[in-house]
Amino acid sequence: MSWYGFFKVPFTQFVKHGYKATITGAENIPATGPVILASNHVSYADTFLTPALIKRQVTLPVKAEAFRRDQGFTWSVIAWFLRAVGMVPLDRSGGRAALDGLGPVIEALEQGRVVGIYPEGTRSPDGRLYQGKTGVARLALSTGAPVVPVGILDADIAGTKFGIPWVERPRIIVGEPLDFSVWKGMQDDRAMGRWVTDEVMAAIQKLTGQTYVQAYAASVKSGSMDAAEADRRVRERPGGGPPPKEPTGGLS
Repeated sequence: MSWYGFFKVPFTQFVKHGYKATITGAENIPATGPVILASNHVSYADTFLTPALIKRQVTLPVKAEAFRRDQGFTWSVIAWFLRAVGMVPLDRSGGRAALDGLGPVIEALEQGRVVGIYPEGTRSPDGRLYQGKTGVARLALSTGAPVVPVGILDADIAGTKFGIPWVERPRIIVGEPLDFSVWKGMQDDRAMGRWVTDEVMAAIQKLTGQTYVQAYAASVKSGSMDAAEADRRVRERPGGGPPPKEPTGGLS
């Protein structure tokens, strides 16, 4: 048994019977091959609820700093653990570096693994759904992997029990896969990247029913955008309209 399996077996039982977590639509996740799980992000609990409740191993991108082994014994142990359970480093510095930093995630997909990603880039500051960053589109358009939308509900931390952060009856809803493979290779096209990202976010919104804000969550959390401006950016749904380019080879 791998280290991932060693930790997952008892943890899955804890999530199911302790938190009383439920999942619907798990059959929408392909049984084999690369898959991108794209989810809303409302709680710290999101990062372990979905991996615990689906059969396939989920690889999550973790900030690259956590993989450094030159920060003392504790961080060396953390770096070992993350690699042992299949996590991969992600550069979160932004811009070109962040895009180039998707290399380990793309490699995981090319190996046929399931990768989980939160397109919003950070937890929602108020429970609403915020604009997705285009990394999810870059992954899909680079690899041709299907994107499976995931909605997480009722996952707010409700205090602690026995010193453990506690969640009461969280729900995971898995939607049908989105196939963007006809546009594979167009990961550097900005318009296509935005359209794909908005389609993914719209699919997540359909599962969760969240209000959509056309702004980045990080802007609100950092204070560079105030609550009033965020309210003015509420939209019915992300994006909309046809794709900006025809599929490779033209329409059939």
